Amino acid sequence: MKFAHDIIIKPVLTEKSYDNMANKTYAFIVDKRATKTEVKSAIEEIFGVQVDSVNTVNNLGKMKRQGLHQGRRPATKKAYVKLKKDSKGIEFFDSIAQ
Repeated sequence: MKFAHDIIIKPVLTEKSYDNMANKTYAFIVDKRATKTEVKSAIEEIFGVQVDSVNTVNNLGKMKRQGLHQGRRPATKKAYVKLKKDSKGIEFFDSIAQ
């Protein structure tokens, strides 16, 4: 059984995510194995909002070199969560954006 705080790792705080807050769309780094329905239920449980849709993006880690040695940074999964029109906003993001 997965817990909500195990699925949602951290919020994404970038210029693009700030621009989407006006449309009630928020971005989060989530567990790579999490499904859209698990992300939706975790967001609703943690923040007490109503989720309309969830879009996910898998990001492959960047190649990095240190001299002769090379490797990859860890891969991540990002979720864009759109809230319903009548739902309240997520207070964490609203306090930062203003």
